[in-house]
Amino acid sequence: MKFRSSALLRAALTGAAALLFLSAAGAEASQSLPHFDGTAALEYTSAFVAAGPRWVGSDGHARAQAFLERQFAKDDLEKDTFTASTPAGPMRMTNFIVKFPGKRDGIIVLASHYDTNYPLKNTSYIGANDGGSSTGLLLELASSFRGHKLEGYSVWLVLFDGEEAFRNWTDSDSAYGSKHLAAKWQKDGTLKRVKAFLLADMIGDRNLDVDRDSTSTPWLLNLIGEAAAKYGDQSYFFQRVNSVGDDHTAFLKRGVACADVIDFDYGPDNSYWHTPQDTMDKLSAKSLTVTGDVFLETIRLINQR
Repeated sequence: MKFRSSALLRAALTGAAALLFLSAAGAEASQSLPHFDGTAALEYTSAFVAAGPRWVGSDGHARAQAFLERQFAKDDLEKDTFTASTPAGPMRMTNFIVKFPGKRDGIIVLASHYDTNYPLKNTSYIGANDGGSSTGLLLELASSFRGHKLEGYSVWLVLFDGEEAFRNWTDSDSAYGSKHLAAKWQKDGTLKRVKAFLLADMIGDRNLDVDRDSTSTPWLLNLIGEAAAKYGDQSYFFQRVNSVGDDHTAFLKRGVACADVIDFDYGPDNSYWHTPQDTMDKLSAKSLTVTGDVFLETIRLINQR
């Protein structure tokens, strides 16, 4: 799945960032903050990964798509289906876009991918964290947006297909769904309406440690840090700097403000990533709660800009 640069630096928080955290936490201490149900998100994750390995073209992939379609059946769901040329041949893929309308003109995109690694298709790999946890996050976030018109911008949930490489991660063999949708939205004008794009990836890790992705948009990362500080959860975020190629990249290249919220340190020396050890017992409702809280508060902060 995603690519990270070979240079990974342990980042000390700068004085300015520390002041930002402290001032934000102090100023907002008495404010009522949104709260996310990480336990429900973990249950969604478990139900979703029960489909089994879901590499593109597999029976599990079809079951995962059917599961998503059932969950969003009563919402404004758009299925973006296309055929991609891959090293394994032509592959039919579907992005799921779930739209929750707001009172302001503009869109905040919350995204994940839902497929699993194709080269691991002959193993028991189920991607509980990698693709599963962020899908569970979006499924529960939908509960916060249903049944009422949002006060700020519209929120669109996007579940990308084909994030994983079919052979080896390269610019041409990766992120098929996000590249397709970014090009489509640029052509039809949707991209101009996107105010911010928040990507969640591998955020269910019991030992949550979200990287500060150096490719992401600085002001949006700063809002995420501010949101985390309001909950006293800043220790879970940005203790190290990474450079990640992921589903946000195609949108960044087209000028969209993006943040990749990713924990790329999964298990000792990242040893659970892309192995059959990526299972439900490695995840935690607490980690999903922390991430969900920060997503909800970041949305509120974007609406205040």
